[in-house]
Amino acid sequence: MTCRPDSSHHLNVHLGDGLYAALQERCRRTGESASHVIRQALADALDLEHHTIYQVSTSGALVQGVYQGCVRVAEVLQHGDFGLGTFDGLDGEGILLDGTCWQACGDGTVRQAPADALAPFWVATRFSADHREVLKHVASWGDLTARLDGLRDNANLFVAIRLRGVFERIRYRVACKAEAGVDLVSATSAQATFELENVAGTLVGFWTPSFARTINVPGYHLHLLSDDHRHAGHVLELQSHELSLELHRENHLQLVLPETPAFLNADLSGDPAAALARAEGDHR
Repeated sequence: MTCRPDSSHHLNVHLGDGLYAALQERCRRTGESASHVIRQALADALDLEHHTIYQVSTSGALVQGVYQGCVRVAEVLQHGDFGLGTFDGLDGEGILLDGTCWQACGDGTVRQAPADALAPFWVATRFSADHREVLKHVASWGDLTARLDGLRDNANLFVAIRLRGVFERIRYRVACKAEAGVDLVSATSAQATFELENVAGTLVGFWTPSFARTINVPGYHLHLLSDDHRHAGHVLELQSHELSLELHRENHLQLVLPETPAFLNADLSGDPAAALARAEGDHR
């Protein structure tokens, strides 16, 4: 598939040595082109495209076991600096934070995802907080989501969520690589579960309206990345004395659908909500 812009304009830009070196380093690290980085910097400066979700595939496809990678991490990085997803074959959990993509593996290790790694499902945005709040004495996952419900001002827009702090207790899981065609509930029944105490980190994720349940995971979906980059995964339970919360409202969805045989032949007509709740919830 070839995409052609409706129109384009060329600019001659003179950069100082320091700025040019920083641009080259960014391109080397992320795989982005210089033109893309400059275009995005202009969009940020002019406050454009700050409320767009870029999403690869759908939650309904994941439920049916469509895990074949279809988009490279380098492509995801061109559309966002914040988000979450998974990798080819449901091989672990993905966390995109501050422009760097991390892969939490089933053995508990965490690595920076290669630019050419393939993703079957991903959700990304350019995070820019619309609302900030400090949450005191968060007793549980249920307590956290109830407070977040009170801070959202409507039930029909997507919300990107970033939470930073020290977690007195946190439990999370990491999906293990699955065989092709195995449904999501069966695949996550073999997930690896971890529990930590007194770990500093960031939670990255989204709240999705219920009407979008065939597209994304309805409700709250958060992944952990510890500050030392040694621990990461899909959050199941938590407790924290204080968390710094940032919310970013999203009113534009860009959905990229795979053209793989598995996706084209999948039956996506059903409601995946119940299966998603079982797969994404705490299996303990």
